[in-house]
Amino acid sequence: MSSLPKSMKALQYSKPREYGIVDVPLPELRDDDVLVKVKACGVCGTDLHIHEGEFIAKFPLIPGHETIGVWSGHGTTLSGGFAEYCAYPQGKVFKIKNINDVDATLIEPASCACHGLDKIRPRLGSSVLMFGAGPTGLMLAQLLKQNGCSQVTIAAPEGLKMNLAKELDAADTYIELSRKDSQPQLEQIKKDNPYGFDIVVEATGSVKLLEDAINYCRRGGTLVVYGVYHNADRVSWAPTKIFGDEIRIIGSFSEVHMFPQTVDYLDNGKIKTKGIVNKTFKLEQFGEALESIKNKSAIKAAIVFD
Repeated sequence: MSSLPKSMKALQYSKPREYGIVDVPLPELRDDDVLVKVKACGVCGTDLHIHEGEFIAKFPLIPGHETIGVWSGHGTTLSGGFAEYCAYPQGKVFKIKNINDVDATLIEPASCACHGLDKIRPRLGSSVLMFGAGPTGLMLAQLLKQNGCSQVTIAAPEGLKMNLAKELDAADTYIELSRKDSQPQLEQIKKDNPYGFDIVVEATGSVKLLEDAINYCRRGGTLVVYGVYHNADRVSWAPTKIFGDEIRIIGSFSEVHMFPQTVDYLDNGKIKTKGIVNKTFKLEQFGEALESIKNKSAIKAAIVFD
């Protein structure tokens, strides 16, 4: 420990929308904590919400929850922060073997997908419609396809993410939605599937699409609220639709208890990740990383450290 620096660089928010690179002392270690030198940390849509002061954010804070680092020469993955060093309870540190640092930042979002699969519990032969082709959606689609679902359809805007969905073989059917006017295509989905789908996953974070998503569920089907929405967002569903069609509505949030299973899935190549993280930045370029997520030029971004 004597060879460690006394301070480190970290990205710190003083309040919503105001952040900077600061020098802070290394984290203090409690009993059973380990100190990790950070190699990479993913940037996701959640960080956009934290930037705005949403998503249970408390300031001041050092954000970042998709962290990869090294400890005693061994690879580790954990929930962490945008800083050169982080301290974590030993029980929340997980070894990886076959994944590079950048792709390994996907373990946390992949654990959300694994938790989603666990919540959905699809029946053998289920049909799935997923709205959106973002990182966690692409991984959840793969899991559903591998775990009992006979027909997985992804409906998402044309472009980078949809192209990657096809490259990853994430679904069986792909419906490219026009960015100018997707309504005719959405209506066509209903015409082509008059009885609806067993499972409908709303993974875009669009409250308008979420409100309509229930209309694609078959009787006895499941609607999965999987996207990240603004705190002020509201939906309105007719109780008679939920009651009469016996629709099951479930939410699926982040999950750390699925990390061991998730690490196994990614380490063994069961979930394809190549190309999901398509942009990397230095810590000083955090603003550019956020903007790449906001303007959708990045499918997934990551901060990398030397």
